[in-house]
This record gives sequence, structure tokens and C-alpha cells, in this order.
Amino acid sequence: MARERELAGLSGWGMLVPLLAALALVVYGFVLGVRHNDVWQVIGTAVLGGLDVFLIAGLFVVNPNEGKVLQLFGAYAGTVKVPGLRWANPLYTKRRISLRIRNFESSHIKVNDNEGNPIEIAAVVVWRVVETYEACFHVDDYENYVHVQSEAALRNLATSYTYDTHDDSQMSLRGHTAEVAEHLKKEIQDRLAKAGVEVLEARISHLAYAPEIAAAMLQRQQAGAIIAARQRIVEGAVGMVEMALEMLSRREIVRLDDERRATMVSNLLVVLCGERATQPVINTGTIYQ
Repeated sequence: MARERELAGLSGWGMLVPLLAALALVVYGFVLGVRHNDVWQVIGTAVLGGLDVFLIAGLFVVNPNEGKVLQLFGAYAGTVKVPGLRWANPLYTKRRISLRIRNFESSHIKVNDNEGNPIEIAAVVVWRVVETYEACFHVDDYENYVHVQSEAALRNLATSYTYDTHDDSQMSLRGHTAEVAEHLKKEIQDRLAKAGVEVLEARISHLAYAPEIAAAMLQRQQAGAIIAARQRIVEGAVGMVEMALEMLSRREIVRLDDERRATMVSNLLVVLCGERATQPVINTGTIYQ
């Protein structure tokens, strides 16, 4: 497979000065030929002048972080990346390719997540061209190719994860932004490698439920958060009760039968799991009265 071939080209200043000097001499000779009615001198200087102008047409400018792809009658000749005034064969066609870092934000696309919920998602992609031959000749329009393939990768990413989850072991678009961004970057890079493009960064810039289900999903999200919080509270409360009973038994502070133990567990769970502050009740008798 053909790859980029870098050319240095000749220094433009080194060619410009002698070409301009030669052009001045040709003009002077042409004027002398006209004055002396020397037809052959006029014809010779005119031909030399045309040749000199043709050679001057080989001068071109390469800006910093830019490449010029050179072709000779359709055949790839090389890429000039040395900045400044350069000179190459005037018959070469020269196509400018920017090597600077560029970025774009995709449009807000609607897609279903892993659970089938419609969401709106968009991403920012930072990229640059690193292989001018592939960018010019492997794809028709590399800039449009970057945009289309980035949105395709974003759609595929959205279907691989759920919008949100309360289980830390399961990845979600909203809860694991760093991991999702790395996945998105890798997927876009795999698609753009054949276009000579390097993806420097890719991150989600917009993420929301689709408007038609936003209200319902908000209620579901709130309910899920409440359930998850309650589960954490209950797990913690059970652990604290277990620890309290174990410490009381080990230190022999008080001896509890099964009924007293059940009462104590019930009271501790009410205190630990209740949403409001508990009000103490003083019992001056026993639980058996």
C-alpha cells in the first residue's frame, strides 16, 4: 500500500533570485533586439523569457503545520512539509492539506440507549491529519468523512450503554464519563485510521433524555435513586445492629433473651432507618408487663 513520501523541495529564495536576475537580462536583451531590429534576438529572448516565467510558476508557499501534496499528471510525487518559500517542478499540481489540530461538535442526534430509552447525545471531537496521502487518496472528502464517521461511532456508543444506573459495577453514559470518552475516542480512531486522521480527544458534550420521555424518566430516575439510597441505609443499619449485639454479648454488658433481642433489633432499625428524628419513650416497667 502506498504511503506518504515527504519531499523537501528546493529553497524558493535560492531559485527566486537567479530567476528574477535571468528575467531582467532577458528583458534587457529583448529591448536591445527591438532597437537593433534583430529578429532572432527578439525571438530568442522571448522564448527564454517564457521559459523563465514558467520556472517562476514552480514557486509556492508552505505555511507552518501545513503540507502540499504534489502530483505529476495524476501520479503522487510526494508531500512538502518544510515551511517557507519552496520550489518544485512547475508541472506539479499542488493540493494544500492542513496539519493543524481541528475540532468540531456533532449535531444533537436522537438514539436509543442500551435499555431502549430514546436519548439525545452529541460529542466534541479533536483531530488532525497525520498522513496526507491517505487523507487525499483513500477517501473522497476527508473532512466530511471525519464528521460522518464520528456521528456513526457516537450512535454505536450510545446503544452500548444505559443512560444512567445506580449500580456502580455497570457502566453508564452519565456516571462513567472518563471511560465512555475513552471508548468513544478508540471507536472513532478505528474508523478514521484509513483516512490518515489521528483523534486526540473525544468527549460527550450533550446528554439528555428525549423530550417526549424526559418527565417520565425523571420520575423513574428519582424513584431509582430513592430505592438505591434506602438499600444502602438498610445495609448499613443491619451491619450496625449486628455489631451492637455482638459487642453487648462479648462484653457481657447485658444478657438478652430472644424476645428482648428482637425488641432491641426493631428499635435500632427504626432509629437508624427512619427519615425523621426519633422521640425516646421511657419504659419504667418491663416489656413483659
